[in-house]
Amino acid sequence: MEIARDSLDQEACYRAVLTRDPRFDGRFFTCVKTTGIYCRPVCPARTPKRENMRFVASAAAAEEAGFRACLRCRPETAPDMGAWRGTSNTVSRALGLIEAGALDEGDVDGLAARLGVGERHLRRLFRQHLGAAPVSVAQTRRVLLAKALIHQTDLAMAEVALASGFGSVRRFNETFQSLYGRPPSMLRRRAEKAGDGGVRLSLPYRPPYEIDAMLADLAARGETVEDGVWRRALTPDVDGATGEVLARFESGNRLAVTVAVSDLKSLPGVLARVRRVFDLSADPDAIQRDLSADPLLAPLVRARPGLRLPGDWIDTLPKEAADMASDRLPQDWNDERLAPRAEQWRPWRAYGALHLREAGIDSVRIMERDDEKDAA
Repeated sequence: MEIARDSLDQEACYRAVLTRDPRFDGRFFTCVKTTGIYCRPVCPARTPKRENMRFVASAAAAEEAGFRACLRCRPETAPDMGAWRGTSNTVSRALGLIEAGALDEGDVDGLAARLGVGERHLRRLFRQHLGAAPVSVAQTRRVLLAKALIHQTDLAMAEVALASGFGSVRRFNETFQSLYGRPPSMLRRRAEKAGDGGVRLSLPYRPPYEIDAMLADLAARGETVEDGVWRRALTPDVDGATGEVLARFESGNRLAVTVAVSDLKSLPGVLARVRRVFDLSADPDAIQRDLSADPLLAPLVRARPGLRLPGDWIDTLPKEAADMASDRLPQDWNDERLAPRAEQWRPWRAYGALHLREAGIDSVRIMERDDEKDAA
């Protein structure tokens, strides 16, 4: 099994695995050459010898190289993040579309066209940041979602195949047989039973996370939030099906999501929108590190590192817009004096504006502070 080298510091990754440092969970994956298995850095299994280990930036890179997911640490339960985050708007936007099912029925050419880039350039970006091709990333997304559904729900295997984006049950079975040497039903440790119409999944995120602030923000903009439960009705024109989705935070840094939907094919898109609304893929360490370079923001992000950016269920930004949600500024920041300062916060400009808003510091006060500093 050959694995392409990437920008990861292999020795630093090995040290993180030795200590099972949770800060690195989801940032890279460990490929074990002697077993053909890839793991999370926090896997409780005995650490292999260094010469038998190789570290990659994504689960897709590991699977593309022929490794299969560990059944003990379950890579599908790792926080959704990686070392590439914050470095490529195009990759971020592409992953959002793939997560919503863009390559389940479409192709890479169509995906590249939606992003306004060439197909070869998109492939190069994926190799650079994820170590895998777009189709491999899409395949891994389907497999890991299917594994989560197998472990966390009682859906029949045919329903799991449909809900995770596989084109057919035959393809679903063949993929799992190839990856794990067994049919997908063998991964379930309990008997199937009839469901009650709702798919329940537990989505991970990286702490810290200010839950109350997020729910308050969602309620303030008109979302339905009652007794700590957020809910939303699903519509065919937006979600591809009718139904309802609700979410509640639970212990273990997870968001418990229940989706009752008329067509299971819409599940990947619904889950992608839930992750966007609750900003589950944020990297609080990177945000704090980069924003702390601004003396005005440094104490704010240090005091509240768990602030998250509420996302929109429908991303109304034009398709040709290049900025990620994390980098989009409020309209009142289009001031000629404020915009240059915010440029220093890229790719986290939206988080900088969020921290200032939560601290009660508006653009007028920022300019007044700058004027006082210049006068002094």
